[in-house]
Amino acid sequence: MRNECWGVILAAGQGRRMAEATGGEAKQFLPYKGAPLWWRSARSMAASPLLHGLVLVFPADRLEEARAEALALDRKESCGVPLLFAEGGERRQDSVRHALAVLPDTCEKVLIHDGARPFLRTALVTRLTAALHDAVSGVIPGLAVTDTIKETDTSGLVTRTPVREGLRAVQTPQAFRLAELRAAHARAQKEDWSVTDDASLMERCGLPVLVIEGDDDNLKITNPQDLALLSEQKPSLPCCGYGYDVHAYGGDRPLMLGGVPVGGDFLIRAHSDGDVLLHALMDAILGCFAGGDIGQLFPDNDPAFENISSSVLLDHVLSKAAEAGVRLVHADLTVIAQKPKLAPHADAIRRNVSRLLDLPLDHVSFKATTEEKLGFTGALQGIKAVAMVTALRRES
Repeated sequence: MRNECWGVILAAGQGRRMAEATGGEAKQFLPYKGAPLWWRSARSMAASPLLHGLVLVFPADRLEEARAEALALDRKESCGVPLLFAEGGERRQDSVRHALAVLPDTCEKVLIHDGARPFLRTALVTRLTAALHDAVSGVIPGLAVTDTIKETDTSGLVTRTPVREGLRAVQTPQAFRLAELRAAHARAQKEDWSVTDDASLMERCGLPVLVIEGDDDNLKITNPQDLALLSEQKPSLPCCGYGYDVHAYGGDRPLMLGGVPVGGDFLIRAHSDGDVLLHALMDAILGCFAGGDIGQLFPDNDPAFENISSSVLLDHVLSKAAEAGVRLVHADLTVIAQKPKLAPHADAIRRNVSRLLDLPLDHVSFKATTEEKLGFTGALQGIKAVAMVTALRRES
């Protein structure tokens, strides 16, 4: 399938600025929540329903060791997308160029992300990818600059004060059309350019790059004082949410459950893709912060949501949950249907929901049952799902 979007996680830097504070360990390999920082970035990026695969870039002298660790982590908590690997270069732009070389022919869009930004929210990945339309060659996240910025000469004397209203502090990931980014890197190599990010290459080639709103929490571990971010504990309280949803058979939508195509003879009547399990799950998540319900967020009379993927809607709900200070810790899901038989799909559904929620596999439970041929499910009139989620909510 063409028009795929892949992500690149850059984890090949040497981290010299922090060597003393980390005991010589490169920052992207520091442990965080039981895994290296780069794995946290990879998991968050892969959770986007618009991403098809990842390229992980490691230092040449650690490539095989890091590859083995990545594959072991993926077996334990699968990213749900293919993983490829590339050897890092001397400069950041060399590492990116090596990563672009291993992307498959089916890839047309790519997101470049720093492995030392472990607080990436999946919603930002989805927003960047969706904003990469025909009129732009790249889309990058940026934050408005609140401090006055001064330009100085080599002696420290001020030479200019830019108008800060037009300034943005740029983050990663940065999204690009692959063919144009490859061409920009080829030109940079030929003409010996040196840049600090990929957007700069596109700009020097005269290609349009759009800045969208970034995320204040999408911080990069850069200086020794940033290490405190990896251990900071904010007060939180437990909460839970319950969701219930029903869809009738007899429509024209193929049966989807948990973002997994189930197929078969039972077609769903729905405005969106009719994923009854994800709909119940979204309502449960919204319940954790009194966020209303999916009928209010995604009205069934709005053409914008016609046949839309419920995975994309879930991404929006997760973004709202994060803004409310809610962090999911467990999901317990049940589908009730007389037919079709769901046992053959149970593992795939559970694994995909784990990926979409960015939760460990043992924090997602999935069950399927019947109502012993009673009620509307027993009469094969439809299907229903219930969801219970537990979470921690940051105190306001």
